[in-house]
Amino acid sequence: MLVFVGKRILELLPVLFGVLLVTFAVTRFTPGDPAILMAGEDANQALIEATRVRLGLDQPIPTQFGLYVIRAVQGDLGVSYVRSVPVTELIGRALVPTAQLAGIAMIITVVVGIPLGIVSAVRPDSIWDFAARIVSLIGVSIPNFFFGLLLILLFSLALGWLPSYGTGTWRHLILPALTLGTFSVGLVARLTRASMLDVLSQDYVRTARAKGLRGVTVVYKHGLRNAAIAIVTILGLNLGSLLSGSVLTEVVFAYPGLGRLLVDAIFNRDYAIVQGAILVIAVIYVLVNLGVDLLYASVDPRIRVE
Repeated sequence: MLVFVGKRILELLPVLFGVLLVTFAVTRFTPGDPAILMAGEDANQALIEATRVRLGLDQPIPTQFGLYVIRAVQGDLGVSYVRSVPVTELIGRALVPTAQLAGIAMIITVVVGIPLGIVSAVRPDSIWDFAARIVSLIGVSIPNFFFGLLLILLFSLALGWLPSYGTGTWRHLILPALTLGTFSVGLVARLTRASMLDVLSQDYVRTARAKGLRGVTVVYKHGLRNAAIAIVTILGLNLGSLLSGSVLTEVVFAYPGLGRLLVDAIFNRDYAIVQGAILVIAVIYVLVNLGVDLLYASVDPRIRVE
């Protein structure tokens, strides 16, 4: 197990380095000068140059990248150009509300999406299957930002039941969590249905039914357990996506999470936050994928991690 984890971590290091390189290159070649934004449009050239020197933007780009990599390895993601606050502190603050939002959205995904897919697969071409497929199709088809606006119009403006933006109480989490979880519900339901239909058509499932086992036992013990690999994989990918923050959802609801922090940093040309946030998102994804790989052996004992 330790050897496997060590190998996977070594394989992930080039991925993270590639993320650092691409992000650094994109931010540096994007139009706009953060020194001008910080000094002000009316600032003279001397003040702009002094600001550029203070930010380290006067050095050659390869030198800037090398220094950034060295600091990032040590856990230092720099200081925000605009806020003059360490990037790690800003990202740490933003991750807490994003984790809360992602956790609720993930619960909605598991509680609704998996049973929806199972019911759809157990009774194919029935009214239940039709309804489940419609729900999942709506979930994967409607963009998050549009669905979020519909929820605001209904539950905030028309009914006045829930707040439409911000954070502070559990009521602020409901609408963004529903918005964020709807797409995941549709995706998980569709994949669960496809995986279950494939498994339930196998010979060993027909044999189990011929032996007189109860339908529930066949579905959950022989069907769901063997379809779990694909389901766990998509749940892991969804968890990484939710934890990294859904940018559009957080912008629509003015939710102070990682996605909102990243959008604000892009508009402000705050390179340090953009690079740090994208690096954290990449780390979340690779760690979740590593966790999913380790979970495979528990889901399916036929898989051995060595």
